[in-house]
Amino acid sequence: MASENVKLESLFIDEGFGTLDAEMLETAIETLEKLQSESGRTIGIISHVESLKERINTQIRVQKNGQGYSTLEIM
Repeated sequence: MASENVKLESLFIDEGFGTLDAEMLETAIETLEKLQSESGRTIGIISHVESLKERINTQIRVQKNGQGYSTLEIM
């Protein structure tokens, strides 16, 4: 995806964490934390896994209002 002319500064991961056992989930989280700290890149994760959400400092929560609209809350 990256070439000499393009620099990627963010990574977004959409789910898949719910299928991991506790040990593999911990390994995945530690790997993503290390990648973020060493590279300085932004890593975004879309997840419903509570143990993962507890470890994410900045969160954007989407709430449906039931009328076809949603609200965003930055935590």
